[in-house]
Amino acid sequence: MVTIEDFSKIELRIGKIVEVEDLEGAKKPIYAMKVDLGELGIRSIAAGIKDVYSKEQLLGKRVVVVANLDPKRIANFVSEGMVLAAEDESGISLLGPDKELMPGSRVR
Repeated sequence: MVTIEDFSKIELRIGKIVEVEDLEGAKKPIYAMKVDLGELGIRSIAAGIKDVYSKEQLLGKRVVVVANLDPKRIANFVSEGMVLAAEDESGISLLGPDKELMPGSRVR
């Protein structure tokens, strides 16, 4: 079980995907994305969703991002956050707001 104190350490923010490229050298189909987090700046984030979403579907999309993860090296890329998604037998779906919130908005 996770306590409310543990959960409150996770900083969830709304991000807007502003750039999407193929991540070269990765073992899996991964995108290297630039995500605008408003006051937190533009973050480089890797996401293993290349076989589910096209670049065109992602560009401009608002998503929920874990903004305070330690950076992680994936191939020749440093990912500075995580885009959240849900998955069931029908596939993967990115999580996002149901209206256009400003990049950097806090998820509560």
